Amino acid sequence: MPAVGGIGPGTGKEYPGNLTLFVTVTCIVAATGGLIFGYDIGISGGVTTMTPFLQKFFRKVWEKKEADKSTNQYCQYDSPTLTMFTSSLYLAALLASLVASTVTRKLGRKLSMLLGGLLFFAGALINGFAKAVWMLIVGRMLLGFGVGFANQSVPLYLSEMAPYRYRGALNIGFQLSITVGILIANVLNYFFAKIKGGWGWRLSLGGAMVPALIITVGSLFLPDTPNSMIERGQTEEAREKLRRIRGIDDVDEEFRDLVAASDASKLVEHPWRNLLQRKYRPHLTMAILIPFFQQLTGINVIMFYAPVLFNTIGFGDDASLMSAVITGVVNVAATLVSIYGVDKWGRRFLFLEGGTQMLICQAVVAACIGAKFGVNGNPGDLPKWYAIVVVLFICIYVSGFAWSWGPLGWLVPSEIFPLEIRSAAQSINVSVNMLFTFAVAQVFLTMLCHLKFGLFLFFAFFVVLMSIFIYFFLPETKGIPIEEMNQVWKSHWYWSRFVEGLDYPNGGVEMGKGGQGSKNV
Repeated sequence: MPAVGGIGPGTGKEYPGNLTLFVTVTCIVAATGGLIFGYDIGISGGVTTMTPFLQKFFRKVWEKKEADKSTNQYCQYDSPTLTMFTSSLYLAALLASLVASTVTRKLGRKLSMLLGGLLFFAGALINGFAKAVWMLIVGRMLLGFGVGFANQSVPLYLSEMAPYRYRGALNIGFQLSITVGILIANVLNYFFAKIKGGWGWRLSLGGAMVPALIITVGSLFLPDTPNSMIERGQTEEAREKLRRIRGIDDVDEEFRDLVAASDASKLVEHPWRNLLQRKYRPHLTMAILIPFFQQLTGINVIMFYAPVLFNTIGFGDDASLMSAVITGVVNVAATLVSIYGVDKWGRRFLFLEGGTQMLICQAVVAACIGAKFGVNGNPGDLPKWYAIVVVLFICIYVSGFAWSWGPLGWLVPSEIFPLEIRSAAQSINVSVNMLFTFAVAQVFLTMLCHLKFGLFLFFAFFVVLMSIFIYFFLPETKGIPIEEMNQVWKSHWYWSRFVEGLDYPNGGVEMGKGGQGSKNV
């Protein structure tokens, strides 16, 4: 997305318009779509540490956990079925994101949000009343379909409704709602785990119906975006809607660009084949490597399994859930830092600073766990100061991610794709992200069992790799309008050889669709 209030070099345009109350309210309602994704990330790790839940569905895991109290802590949760419970959602979201791009484009953003909310609600209902493992897996897959649809349509909706100057902040606002969802889930897990009778896990899983209802009901009252209306031939209605959204009558220039962008996008017959052309090499590289690296920071390991991780380090069930709440608060606070700083300090600075911070923390945590647990996983008694040090460095690590690779891993790919390949490139971006989210979630507990404290060093290696990649290959995109973005590649020391002397159709403009934040078409 263009910088907030920023105009870059060249002939970049700046459309008139205000941040109206109408737009503010609609964007807040739409952003609640991020709550369902965040709630799910937070809830699944907490539920898998609840003893009644393990006794009912994963008895072998519970028995191993009980038997291994004094021995190897690394392997107590190693179960393919348990990891399938967590990671099945991301496989479903991967499949749904491919379908959702077509639904969002052909039927509008609102309908896609509504569908996402309904699917998520159905999944939460099945999980809340689950009697067997297959019900849990089916429920998780429905949740995944819901996440796929919501994450495709919500960021796209936000970026189309937002005035040019505020698009950056509003897109990271979607990421903020994800982190709020994670925090709410962690707090609820903490209290539900205390319920007598051992049915608190049903409230945790079934509680996902609440954020699902918010986005479902909210989507019924949201207006459609002018971009979506133009795409579906409602041109005059779109002009009126644009006037209301911007709070002014003079919207002719922006409206003409929206129509031109829509007409140009209809002429692109083979966006997937276009992606393979030499001139799109930098875009394709970023569409694959940025989401790939984002998942290999190790953040999902911390967020999915924070309670399991803290429990394994030696905290009790209660303390481990509390520790997860603390990391959730840090996540929200650090995302606010990103909203403030992304257009002041630039993307590259945040990427490199966050990478350095994560690397140092991973090395310290690996050393702490290695010193106490060794290679046999037997910690003996853990002093309180030790536990505090581990949680402190995990929190510094989470903050480093939450103001760098977290929001920027979605922001940067979405702002660099030119019009004629944007839909296809963003689908690849979403798919790669979900694929590696699934893969990391699926193998993490097995890796913890075999690599032990070396798991943190495994992710630290990738943090070094991704920081080197950013330093040498990612140009700064702060303050550059989307229609000028091809100049960034032309002046880059490496990518210029691929794009030199080439111009993108329509200047690479796709006004109103730029900077779609997270998982969009």
